[in-house]
Amino acid sequence: MKEELIARVVQVLRINMSWMTWNLFLAFIPLALSVWLFRFKRGGSWLWWLGFLVFYAFLPNAPYLLTDVIHLIYDIRTIQSVWIITLVLIPLYLLVIIGGFEAYVISLINWGYYLHRIGKSQWIWGVELITHFLCAVGVYWGRFLRFNSWDFITQPDAVLTKGVEELLGKQPIVIIAITFVVLAALYWIMKRVTLGLSQRDSRIGVNSGRANSNTPNI
Repeated sequence: MKEELIARVVQVLRINMSWMTWNLFLAFIPLALSVWLFRFKRGGSWLWWLGFLVFYAFLPNAPYLLTDVIHLIYDIRTIQSVWIITLVLIPLYLLVIIGGFEAYVISLINWGYYLHRIGKSQWIWGVELITHFLCAVGVYWGRFLRFNSWDFITQPDAVLTKGVEELLGKQPIVIIAITFVVLAALYWIMKRVTLGLSQRDSRIGVNSGRANSNTPNI
């Protein structure tokens, strides 16, 4: 019985790990680009603008992981073991989904940091809302039309024709609107959690530095 259960766990992990790893990789591309674009570079060069366009092309991949919950529903229906569902599947999906969305949150935090650095702090709120909308469209294109980020290069005609035509329908508008609300709400929560943890770690580091004379202050 124990061997059968272990074999089932290995099978479940083997089935899910390939697409989970790939989706997480795509989600972390915009995160890496946000660090390079908004933390270490200053805009103006053609290379920066190229990276900026690639950043927005790949950014929907991060919140897209929220829609992978449909795979969890399917797995729960097909897997009979409550132990596998509770101890393996749900923690695994939570780790992947939260990790992908956290990449989205940190990417936008870095974007806001850049705007603050160049004296455009008043733009942050508007940029975040526009980004949520664009990513809601991107998530819809990816989940329902099966477009990928690189399709902007490989088949731009299909993206502009089929993608735009779909947006004119009533059902896509409703789905995109719901996705936008979900992204905005979750981002608002996760942003405050992330910044709160970051500020707490900074305060701990400063206090530790003051307590230890051999440690330089930050």
